[in-house]
Order: sequence, then structure tokens, then C-alpha cells
Amino acid sequence: MANIKSQKKRSITNLKKSRAQAGEKSALKTAIKNVKVAVAANDKVAAVAALDKANKMLDKAVSSHIKHDNYAARQKSRLAKAVNSIN
Repeated sequence: MANIKSQKKRSITNLKKSRAQAGEKSALKTAIKNVKVAVAANDKVAAVAALDKANKMLDKAVSSHIKHDNYAARQKSRLAKAVNSIN
């Protein structure tokens, strides 16, 4: 542990932020997985709904600097392509 008061506070705030970001990352992964599961089940309605939610979460992750914007664009493209492949 640090001896300097500001460094003690900084280590606590870093821990809080990392825990909050871990939750958001986990929720994002779950949203992406839900799209893939719906596509695997050939459920177009559920896949489109899950895609909308995943896109919203990807945009939020980019705006809060949790994920890079190229990562979000790549995931959106892959998921949209998968959803559009359902007949």
C-alpha cells in the first residue's frame, strides 16, 4: 500500500472503477452471446431484438472508453451479418 495520502485514494478509486468496468464488460459479452445464440436457433425476431441491445451496449462501451471504437464497429458488423444470414 502507498504511503502518500493521494496515492492511497488513487488506489481505492482505481479499484472501484475497475470493478464497475468489469461488470459492464461482462454485460456486453452476454449481450453479444445472446445474439449468437438467437442466430444459432434461427430465431429472427429474437436475434434482431438482441442485436439492437448489443449495438446499444457497444456504443455505450465506446463512449465510456471501455472498448475501442474499431472493436465496436467490427462486432456490430459481424453480428449484423450473422443476423442477416437467417432466412
